[in-house]
Amino acid sequence: MIRKIVVLLVFGCLWLGLAVSQQVQIPVSLQAPPISTTTQTPGPSPVGLEDLVREALRKNPAIQSALHSVEAQRRRVPQAKTLPDPTAGVSWMGNIRPFSVQTGDPSSYRGVEAMQMLPYPGKLKLRGEIASKEADAGSSDLEAVRRRVTADVKTAYFEYWFYDKALQTTLKDKDLLTKLSQIAEARYRVGKGIQQDVLRSQVEISLLLQRLTVLQQQRNTAQARLNTLLARSPEEPLPPADNIERSPLNYSLDDLYRLARQNDPGLHRQEQMIERNQLAVNLAQKDYYPDLSVGFMYQQRPMLPDMYGMTFTINVPVFYKSKQREEVRQATEERLSAESSRDNRKNELNFELKQQYLAAKASDELLHLFSQGVVPQSSLALESSMSAYQVGTVDFLSVLGNFSTVLNYEIDYYRELANYQSSLAQIESMVGVDLTSIVAQPDNQHPPGGE
Repeated sequence: MIRKIVVLLVFGCLWLGLAVSQQVQIPVSLQAPPISTTTQTPGPSPVGLEDLVREALRKNPAIQSALHSVEAQRRRVPQAKTLPDPTAGVSWMGNIRPFSVQTGDPSSYRGVEAMQMLPYPGKLKLRGEIASKEADAGSSDLEAVRRRVTADVKTAYFEYWFYDKALQTTLKDKDLLTKLSQIAEARYRVGKGIQQDVLRSQVEISLLLQRLTVLQQQRNTAQARLNTLLARSPEEPLPPADNIERSPLNYSLDDLYRLARQNDPGLHRQEQMIERNQLAVNLAQKDYYPDLSVGFMYQQRPMLPDMYGMTFTINVPVFYKSKQREEVRQATEERLSAESSRDNRKNELNFELKQQYLAAKASDELLHLFSQGVVPQSSLALESSMSAYQVGTVDFLSVLGNFSTVLNYEIDYYRELANYQSSLAQIESMVGVDLTSIVAQPDNQHPPGGE
């Protein structure tokens, strides 16, 4: 529809200029070019979001770091469940020379001994369970990192897509304004226009050039951010983003709360830490009971028969008031701290969900407003001003203002679509449900009211 409006505007202005003076002929180069049906050479294939997400999950250093951290924690589980290393030793009594005995002294001997400490029953199992819970908490951290990187890639992708669309729209705006400026100049030469119209159109073109510079810088920044998340060089070329369409949000806020409580990795981590700290309380309580050490000895005596011996020792927790009891209290406080952290995470989760949900709903309403109200109304205002301009009841600046309004709202439409999809990406990271399916729809990438 925008192209039809521009064509009508151009031919209307040309007709008016010809009617005023037949002595002035508007050059053919100033007339609006016909719509070309020639097939253009295809550019680089667009890059799809799903491909970028898979690459980021495979190559992002933050994910790799979290993965190795989980693997390291898993290796602690068998260590925690294993008995302490036994001790072994050698001894002799007699001469100072190693392993020598005194001739004729029956008390001289050579000996070896070994000892193994056996923790009180249940301690090793609890230590293994504690290490396993810590590894599970690390797995939740890994999942949180994966979701955060995924959300960051999607948000950067939507920003990259938006700046591509904004640049395309602004370039189209610049071309159309250039044609309008040429028309205003032609009317000024035949005495029907004023110099102010020509100057104002040139100012608008200069402002668009300024906007193009800013948009290009922002697009380069979005490209560098996306490359960084993919573990690429920030300067590496990136194909244009694939077309996106609005993804429906078919969940109520209560549904999202429920899904977040079930699937949020931060909440899972806090639950696992509560269980871990409760196991630590149980272990601290078992430290009131002594551990047993078993030893074996063998002595070789040159003048007497060999001797064998066994030793059994236990530690006596005589300092339980300042040690074991405080250990139990420490573990109890850590469990209470984990419970408070879980409750705090629930509150933060509810707030973050509500914030992103409201942002998504606001963008959705704006998209509906643009498609059902603002763009059609702006188009009607442009058509009306065009008709009035042809009969001389509206000045050129009014037409220019209405025309710019239509094109600006097209950029605003793309901005809100990117914001909407970004809000859904942030919600995804908390609820664990795919909300931002990307579908290539070339025919649906213009806001309603434009062509």
